[in-house]
Amino acid sequence: MNIEMKDKKWWEKEVIYQIYPKSFKDSNNDGIGDIQGIREKLPYLKELGITMIWICPIFTSPMVDNGYDISDFEGINPEFGTMADFDQLLEEANELGIKVILDLVINHTSDEHPWFQAALKDKESPYRDYYIFKKGKTEPNNWRSIFGGSVWEKLPDEEVYYFHAFDKKQPDLNWENPVLRQELYGMINRWLEKGIAGFRIDSITFIKKDQDFASLPADGVDGLASCKSKTRNRPGIEVFLNELKRETFEKYNCVTVGEAPGVPYEEYGDFIGDDGYFSMIFDFNYSDIDVESGSDWFKRTNWTTKEFKEKLKRSQEVLQANGWGANFIENHDQPRALSKFIKPKYQTDEAAKALGMLYFFLRGTPFIYQAQELGMQNAKRKTIDQFNDISSIDNYYRSIQEGFSPEEAMSFVNQRSRDNTRTPFPWNDSQYGGFSTTTPWLAMTEEYPSRNAQQNQVLAHYKKMIELRQQGIVSDILTKGTIVFLENVPDNIVAYKRVFKETEVYSYTNLSDTEELIPLEKGVFDLLLNSHDDLAVEGNELKLHPYQSVLLKKINEVSRNGN
Repeated sequence: MNIEMKDKKWWEKEVIYQIYPKSFKDSNNDGIGDIQGIREKLPYLKELGITMIWICPIFTSPMVDNGYDISDFEGINPEFGTMADFDQLLEEANELGIKVILDLVINHTSDEHPWFQAALKDKESPYRDYYIFKKGKTEPNNWRSIFGGSVWEKLPDEEVYYFHAFDKKQPDLNWENPVLRQELYGMINRWLEKGIAGFRIDSITFIKKDQDFASLPADGVDGLASCKSKTRNRPGIEVFLNELKRETFEKYNCVTVGEAPGVPYEEYGDFIGDDGYFSMIFDFNYSDIDVESGSDWFKRTNWTTKEFKEKLKRSQEVLQANGWGANFIENHDQPRALSKFIKPKYQTDEAAKALGMLYFFLRGTPFIYQAQELGMQNAKRKTIDQFNDISSIDNYYRSIQEGFSPEEAMSFVNQRSRDNTRTPFPWNDSQYGGFSTTTPWLAMTEEYPSRNAQQNQVLAHYKKMIELRQQGIVSDILTKGTIVFLENVPDNIVAYKRVFKETEVYSYTNLSDTEELIPLEKGVFDLLLNSHDDLAVEGNELKLHPYQSVLLKKINEVSRNGN
């Protein structure tokens, strides 16, 4: 069933919940989450108040990169279930008013995809032009892949290399080939015909490569250079993205959420404007503030709240000027926000609520990553063999190669590992947290007996946030209103107001471990939401505890006097 709405920007009103299916709920007790597990928990999601779920890849895959290495775009991986299971999930979600979007991974496939296997078997096969092959006795250049090592992998029986921006088992598709592009468009349209609401589109800015394939100055002791400057958001990508939109998304009233790293702010209008390639995109400029590069975790930064605030302000202003944004603080590639943004002593339920409030009322569509609503923290692992994530393993060994000790390398990986948000969802305090009755594929965090989906005050707070945005008295302001960041506040305070017609809502968050006094604008305010149990007002100043957030509605004179 296709979405039929007059409003072409219906997705601005949504609250989207990201599900990592392998870790959400195991229905058949094999230690791996599955589609029936998601279906079982639809009532939980409905009660939470979300309106759409984004399901990370459930397609046929060898699971080298947990499903982002697809061997059949239109098959369901057996560990997750069957297509009949998915159809049942889609139908029941729609009955509950919950839309479903899927991950679209079209920069690369698995090396076990039939196209790639056909290309390997016959050098004259037309499928060889579906990928990027180069002849040579040595690697064609010195580019480093996102997951470490050369982007080139030699074929065993030929002096030929194939290109992979990510893992060697994820060969990149050759978007220069129009036949390949049409194959992808047909697949996309068949999923949309099935009735999904749209896609989150993975690594889409990597589909255009500089065709000179020239080497770069080395930027690491391995003698290699990051491939990003030659493979991400390169000139000519607009031809591919416009064609993709025209051949697929434009034919349906669907939502598209681009993972579009490397796009400079001056190009945001091309991506999310009225005629943009996508409905919205994620901006990683503020979320990656703790590292110099999202793929080099050993390059840590000593960021300040002032710097974070400036990045967030710039992001929101650019998004507002050009279109719409996808707001998040956690996802499957990020650590837990509580562990990243909050100092250890203050990683409490109240701080988790405050972080939620800080981002949830920004202008844009809010995304919630599974178990974020429980106030989850990072899992601390002691040895590298406890990690599943290939990026974590690469960063550990690259850190040592760059001169750090094994202890330092382990610290970097524990802080930044993608496995931090991939631990199984703790539904209750029983063994394995009610996720499964058998040992899960990835170890639970140690906190699950006390932090789970039962009697959880962070969860209760998220329900209030969602209700306030979706059905509350300030719903119009929080969904349609403009955003203005407030300047007359201390450096440790992130403050902004949302404005719609004559109404204003103010958000103040103390993102520090010290108490802060904040001058209030003149007027009378109603307290809409508070991360803590108390709120101190001294004269015309708010006094916020460390990591406290409040949301206030300004009462104008007309409404006060009842006129």
